[in-house]
Amino acid sequence: MQYAYLIWSLILLGIWGAIFAMRQQLRVKMLRMSLITAPLGLSEPLFVPDYWLPPTLFDLAERTGFDLESLIFAFAVGGISSSIYPALVPVAMAPVAGTERHHSRHRWHKVVLWTPIVFFLLLEVITAWNPIYTASLAMLSGGIANGFCRPDLWRPMLLGAVIFTALYFVYFSSLVAFYPAYIDHVWRLEHLSGWLVAGVPVEELLFAATLGLMWCSLYEHLYWRQYLPRSIP
Repeated sequence: MQYAYLIWSLILLGIWGAIFAMRQQLRVKMLRMSLITAPLGLSEPLFVPDYWLPPTLFDLAERTGFDLESLIFAFAVGGISSSIYPALVPVAMAPVAGTERHHSRHRWHKVVLWTPIVFFLLLEVITAWNPIYTASLAMLSGGIANGFCRPDLWRPMLLGAVIFTALYFVYFSSLVAFYPAYIDHVWRLEHLSGWLVAGVPVEELLFAATLGLMWCSLYEHLYWRQYLPRSIP
């Protein structure tokens, strides 16, 4: 189990590479979102050991709270979650018209982008919840705020969240299949709900759903892009 986290992070990176290779029009988006998301891998000390304590290269997580695997995981998951909807659904992206950008609801554009950060910090201060719950609720708040600012993104957000959660469930289930004892050994189930879905901690699915919801709209919000119908080549 020493290398399970590394191997499955690399598998996720392989999925990222497959989408990147097959969907040329998504490459800029994937790179940008992966580079934005990768630094979040440095947040591991928030989750180690309260949420989990995975065996990592050089025992970094146990000794420092940081690890190399989380950077790979965050890089891959950022690009995949932000691009899974347009990778599978026949849509194209185009700039949002300048006149639309001046719509009254867009006066909250910058506020919305800060919503998940503020919400996460607030929950961390006023609650004693496990950080997986505060992080998931923060991403949920960010997704909802994005949707109210950009109603045209509700469909991509909701479908993207469902698709990414399904993909993540299959991905995570493969880890459970190869290492049946991994969950009990690594996750701090006594600090969590203890609920498992086919062996997968429900918190992981909560993370996937809220990440998918927010990340499927974040690029479009950041860079003023919108989805248009098209035919997949």
